[in-house]
Amino acid sequence: MKISTRGRYGLKVVVDIAQHIRPELRCISLKSSAERLGISENYLEQIVAPLKKADVLRSVRGAGGGYYLARPADALTVGEILRILEGNLAPTDCATGNDDSCGESDCGSCPSKSVWRAIFENVNQVVDSVTVADLIKDFDEKIFEREG
Repeated sequence: MKISTRGRYGLKVVVDIAQHIRPELRCISLKSSAERLGISENYLEQIVAPLKKADVLRSVRGAGGGYYLARPADALTVGEILRILEGNLAPTDCATGNDDSCGESDCGSCPSKSVWRAIFENVNQVVDSVTVADLIKDFDEKIFEREG
């Protein structure tokens, strides 16, 4: 399984918004995020649209407008964000259930199905256990170690 730039950049922009929100700054402009992340603002607009629709992000229009998290960073998981942007995280179609989606006549007796299912379950366990707040904390600790 490979996460696309859409998923990677989507996670980056959510973390960036969470990191830069301050009491005096109620939202973050997409332009400022794009500059910090080195990503095209037009591309970020395409990425934040489904995140806004899924109520991960909210926006404020007009001068001083931008985006903010719809929920606290510790209530947003990496898995939720990736599934919004990437869809199902299964390595194969048959990993999500007991169906015959692989196209084989006897998919239930496939010798490799158990490994695909295990990969799927483990990936979900990891991405669902890490929050945006965890990513910020890990990043801040690494910066502190480099500067310290």
